[in-house]
Amino acid sequence: MNELELSLKSLIIEKYGSLKKFSDTIDMPWTTLDSILKRGVANSNITNVLKITRELGLDAEKLVEGTICDNVHSQTTMAAHFDGDEYTEEQLNRIRQFAEFIKQDDAK
Repeated sequence: MNELELSLKSLIIEKYGSLKKFSDTIDMPWTTLDSILKRGVANSNITNVLKITRELGLDAEKLVEGTICDNVHSQTTMAAHFDGDEYTEEQLNRIRQFAEFIKQDDAK
């Protein structure tokens, strides 16, 4: 593995805990992912590269060129604005609890 593939492997393990879990997440056989990391991203099928980059939020073109770079187009922001009187205090507490649940569930 060269430096790019080692960095990609480290990123996957950091975010997913294992290559197997990541390959399951993107619906790719583990052996295919392993082969991509060993032979090189630039030598891989575009469909497989896109599966990897979409899940990781990376720029596919930059990855094939040899750079791990976030895909700025994949980042989104969602905000909620409350005027203050459309929800009761109990409802706002439930909304906060749900937001905390989402954060904890994503951290697993």
